[in-house]
Amino acid sequence: MEKMRASHWQYTPNNSPQPLPKSPFVSTDIDLLPLEFNLNDGGEIQIDELKQKISQASVGDSTLGEFLSSNSSSNLEDRMPILLLGELANPFQLSRLKLGIIPVICVRITGLCRTYADGLDSRMVRPGIHHVTLARTPGWWEVTHLAFATLSQMKTMVTWLNNGKRGDWRGVKANEGLIRVENDLQLKHPSVESITWDGKTETCTDEEPEANGPSFDISQVMIPIHTNYGCYDSRGKIIRCIHVGQREFHTNYFRRGSSKRWQDILDIV
Repeated sequence: MEKMRASHWQYTPNNSPQPLPKSPFVSTDIDLLPLEFNLNDGGEIQIDELKQKISQASVGDSTLGEFLSSNSSSNLEDRMPILLLGELANPFQLSRLKLGIIPVICVRITGLCRTYADGLDSRMVRPGIHHVTLARTPGWWEVTHLAFATLSQMKTMVTWLNNGKRGDWRGVKANEGLIRVENDLQLKHPSVESITWDGKTETCTDEEPEANGPSFDISQVMIPIHTNYGCYDSRGKIIRCIHVGQREFHTNYFRRGSSKRWQDILDIV
């Protein structure tokens, strides 16, 4: 990707939470900057070591660490990893929140999927935006974004999801699933046909591609989730964002089912 104004990012609410950047980037209040980051080791890495590696990644003619320092922004050591789902992974929205500088890399989550929360945010457009939460699916994998944000930036993100009130969104840490750095920008996701359902549990039967980046402790990653009813329930099944776009979800699924409790779809620390 090339440097561009964040306000110029292709943003179509009806297509949300797609499309999203396919490569690492740095979000600012004005610009969207390419982040040249690649980590091929397929083993394990500690969060502090991962932060160090990312700080050495290139942003233009400088390292990310130098870029943060020259712009009087918090360094990687003072930031926490937060999984970006749905609108929070959209550079246009990050820019509108005026969060300052936020580095973002691509990660693969395994055993977890992005799915629609059972709610509608009418602030964006009409009929509105369906925000995205997280739920388990054994055998599943997909690519999403991991940001490194300050505590203040993370609080602003969750406050925005809650529309400025004490609400149903909060940051938690997962006690299940796997996460790793993803270098394959064209990684194939599981097919619809790969999902089997025994009347209680959905399982993905596709074979996951080999790892191409290191894994790290998912229990150290903050995840914003919807904690009222969790996610949408379509006759016992989960609607995955990878397979169903927002327009299709709103037209063909929303308000034609029920809800899954968040305690039933994700174990937290």
